[in-house]
Amino acid sequence: MLKNIDRGILYMLLGALISALNGAITKILSEDLSALEIVFFRNLIGVLIILYALKHTPPKLAGGKFHLLIMRGIYGFTAMILFFYTISVIPLAEAITLNKTSPLFGAILAFYLLREQLNKTTILALIIGFIGIILITKPMGMSISYEHVLGILGGFFAAAAYTTIKKIKDIYDARVIVLAFVGIGTIAPVILFLLAPYIDAPSSLAFLFEAFSMPMRLDLWLIIAFMALISTLSQWLLTKAYSASNIAIIGVISYTNIPFAIGFGWMLGDKFPDFLTFMGIGLIILGGILVGRRSKKV
Repeated sequence: MLKNIDRGILYMLLGALISALNGAITKILSEDLSALEIVFFRNLIGVLIILYALKHTPPKLAGGKFHLLIMRGIYGFTAMILFFYTISVIPLAEAITLNKTSPLFGAILAFYLLREQLNKTTILALIIGFIGIILITKPMGMSISYEHVLGILGGFFAAAAYTTIKKIKDIYDARVIVLAFVGIGTIAPVILFLLAPYIDAPSSLAFLFEAFSMPMRLDLWLIIAFMALISTLSQWLLTKAYSASNIAIIGVISYTNIPFAIGFGWMLGDKFPDFLTFMGIGLIILGGILVGRRSKKV
């Protein structure tokens, strides 16, 4: 049965599960580390993992369009720092929901930049999926603050990164694409750490210029190492997913990290999902089925 399922969908389902777990771990780490420090350590260990993988099995694709590879890294780093920051200052469900605007942005970017078709079924599926997210997180009482705007911007830059993957998937090995992301995600924080003592940033941008502090507890290092490992795996899976299938299709399937996140949140002490939450999960699944059926016809 699994052989009949689109590979990109399988990659995304597993990537969504790991991504939700990563969000929960990030929330835990944010009690002791700044968002910039979490991004730095997560990507530094990721660089080591990818370099080892490349040394073990060298890439076969020749490469090209190096500027797009760099842009993928810049977009990815921007999306990550915004996402990790929102996780640290607003509830996890809200942060993940705002980040899940990326499939909507991704479908639009794919339409304009990649000339991918946005048929009525795909548009309907995206709308259904987004309504499902609203039902799950129940944002009726959620105030739209500066942090929420940053979360939406994080979704946009994530979409830009995924769209860039689509343009370079046939000329770069997936591991090289991930290396560009984690590499820039390591270098950029170092630059910001070095600039921090000399820049009097406004409070709205202070999270970008935090002073660096080396973690001294063993448990923090173990959590950091685990986060870096699963985050790198998640990025590889997401890269493979967006390379293997239509961006709009994978975007809808990526919504599944919301119910995964609810599960992890429940294990961390969140209330068990109510009826509206389960309705939201059902709508997300329905959106994925609609797009999946449409993709088989094309």
